[in-house]
Amino acid sequence: MRILIAEDDLTSRTLLTSLLRKMGHEVVETCDGQAAWQALQADDAPRMAILDWMMPEMDGIEVVSRVRTMASEAPLYIIMLTCRDTKMDMIHALNSGADDYLVKPFDIGELRARINVGVRIIQLQDALLQSREDMAYQASHDPLTGLPNRRAILAHLERELERQARSGGTLAIGMCDLDCFKIVNDTHGHQAGDEVLCGIAHLLRENLRAYDAVGRLGGEEFLIVAAMPAGTDAMSLFHKLCAQIAQTPVVTRIGALAITLSIGVCIATKDNTLDELLALADEALYQAKAQGRNRVVGKTSGTGVLDAPDP
Repeated sequence: MRILIAEDDLTSRTLLTSLLRKMGHEVVETCDGQAAWQALQADDAPRMAILDWMMPEMDGIEVVSRVRTMASEAPLYIIMLTCRDTKMDMIHALNSGADDYLVKPFDIGELRARINVGVRIIQLQDALLQSREDMAYQASHDPLTGLPNRRAILAHLERELERQARSGGTLAIGMCDLDCFKIVNDTHGHQAGDEVLCGIAHLLRENLRAYDAVGRLGGEEFLIVAAMPAGTDAMSLFHKLCAQIAQTPVVTRIGALAITLSIGVCIATKDNTLDELLALADEALYQAKAQGRNRVVGKTSGTGVLDAPDP
């Protein structure tokens, strides 16, 4: 673990450095509070700090107080190491934000034990943070395909609509449905069907632009949210995507399967609500299915129909 030692006494600093390195830690040494504060703001800042109270430039209490005002998902563990030995001094240091307090001259065995306690607490914090990140990912992603789930992709669409209302620009959504997917499940089994869904999810990600978003609405249905820069055509984007999927067999455990998509496209206006857009895209998707599948149909508010030549 990377540990900061902020100690102006050379003898004490050398002893601490030697002890920590023997314990297998990486040591960052400073001899004044200002240097310690700068080290703790770095991108690769230490996770633990052993601070002397009385130091040039800035004392340990000031360093601790500043650290505790910093927003961080990985809090710094701080051991205050000082000659100040009254109970009031200890209370002041702990109330200022120190996690532990040790009086000099210190016992090496006790310091080693306190450092190990700090390491365990940091490891617990990291495990909790990872668990929270895992839970957030699971709550927002489809477990089969790894794509954003229905709630996440609709939340993204809502944010894009708000951005469009503020900044203008063109926003297109494409509702995609795998053609004849029930036949795949009935003929080859649900495992093969799952592999097809994963394969299509991969192809969608690979063939969309970096700033497009795609999520799984449920079943064999996907939603694409595409911000269109000036001079670009939404229908051309979706026609190309539809053609690319049709030309790329999906590899499964029973072999490569030819899969096609039907896509219903809608261009958002400032007056459209999210529900209105989804209804328009769903209507366009229904028409694409009715017209023979493996095609793109676009709709606008009212009876407007979007079109672009197939690529």
